[in-house]
Amino acid sequence: MRIDPFATLLGLRYKAHPWHGVEIGPKAPDQITCYIEMVSTDTVKYEVDKKTGYLTVDRPHRFSSILPHLYGFIPQTYCGVNIGERANEVAKRTDIVGDGDPLDICVLTEKQIAHGDLLVQAIPIGGLRIIDTKEADDKIIAVLKDDLVYGGVKDISELHKPTIDRMTHYFLTYKDMPGAKDPPRCILIEVYGADEAKNSIKRAQEDYKLYIEKIIFARKYSNDPGEKASSTSPNLKPELEKVPSSGPIIKLSEKPKDKEKEESKI
Repeated sequence: MRIDPFATLLGLRYKAHPWHGVEIGPKAPDQITCYIEMVSTDTVKYEVDKKTGYLTVDRPHRFSSILPHLYGFIPQTYCGVNIGERANEVAKRTDIVGDGDPLDICVLTEKQIAHGDLLVQAIPIGGLRIIDTKEADDKIIAVLKDDLVYGGVKDISELHKPTIDRMTHYFLTYKDMPGAKDPPRCILIEVYGADEAKNSIKRAQEDYKLYIEKIIFARKYSNDPGEKASSTSPNLKPELEKVPSSGPIIKLSEKPKDKEKEESKI
């Protein structure tokens, strides 16, 4: 997928959208750029508005819950068919789809960072494969690059078990109502290491390409226009694979050839 240099110049004049306008980095998936939405002292759930790119208040925390570490997402990733397929393989199911959001990430650091809405460089060391109802909601676990305490960790297996337990408990319970008798909304399928985390990032990058190409080429992949996150449905992969891998660069200064022919006749 080629990018018009004109669009790159616009990014120098205006603030880039943290999901679409920020690049994951040339060393990905070994080292990645992450957008941080929330820090551990936040008592409000912040989330990037997908349309504008502004950090917004999603909801105040109704009950006591402490975010273990920095939390956000990996730019130019998307949880779609490839993320859903991997979750189905591991869980031995066929009904799981990607959640239609960028790939979430939790970044460990010994430093106290005061607020979100910032970019950091992180090293993936593992992940939590979580299923939220029937949607794959992976949480990549990473360490802040050059962090004094966590910077030398290469794999999640090197972390103390209480550190992993704390993250797992938060992501499995923060959506549940205390005292509720309903089954837990989120379940943990597995805790995976650095190699699988990097594989998940690659899958999410491929899903992002499909997601963007679908928008650019305005393809219709479902007979039901109202179907939520239709591109994440596993049975749509054959259709998604038909999408061209690249498209022409459009220069705003050039006129369409048909238009030039019409003007020459006048």
